[in-house]
Amino acid sequence: MKKYLITGLLIWIPLVITLWVLKLIFDALDQSLLLLPDALRTENWLGIHIPGLGAILTIAIVVGTGIFARNFFGAQLVEVWHEVLARIPVVNSIYSSVKQISDTLFSSSGQAFRKALLVQWPHPGSWTIAFLTGTPGGNIEKYIPADCVSVYVPTTPNPTSGFFIIVARKDVVELDMSVDQALKYIISMGVVPPVDTNK
Repeated sequence: MKKYLITGLLIWIPLVITLWVLKLIFDALDQSLLLLPDALRTENWLGIHIPGLGAILTIAIVVGTGIFARNFFGAQLVEVWHEVLARIPVVNSIYSSVKQISDTLFSSSGQAFRKALLVQWPHPGSWTIAFLTGTPGGNIEKYIPADCVSVYVPTTPNPTSGFFIIVARKDVVELDMSVDQALKYIISMGVVPPVDTNK
């Protein structure tokens, strides 16, 4: 009886959690309909709410913004927008920080989270998986040894929180695994090891 219960849980738990997360994302995207005037909402001219319409609208707005920003006129307008936001005292500090992070994470030329590493953390002799995020810059370089790398050490089972550390390049081991494989290994708390493709 116990083994059947565990087998059933192993089937249902991932499915239920996946559906729950998708519903949260779907519901959040659907909230974009609240931006429309009351007269344009489906509840007022059809009498019913159509689930998913907000999600479609959100995706259309994001894609449309991307298309607009890619042409010459749109790129110029985005540049002016950045300059305006950069001149507003409090907004500038928040916006510029978030923009730098998003540019680093989503840029195809960026190196953030491009390599999975093995580092000794939180003390020598204890190893964990981390991700290369770049190299230290600015004033920091004056106070650290030469040839260091910036590393993000995620926590388990929630890899969105973690620690930023700077370590000597000689003290990290580059792993022959994709970032996706490393994330699965971290989220599963080591239960799902990455497949060795070299075997």
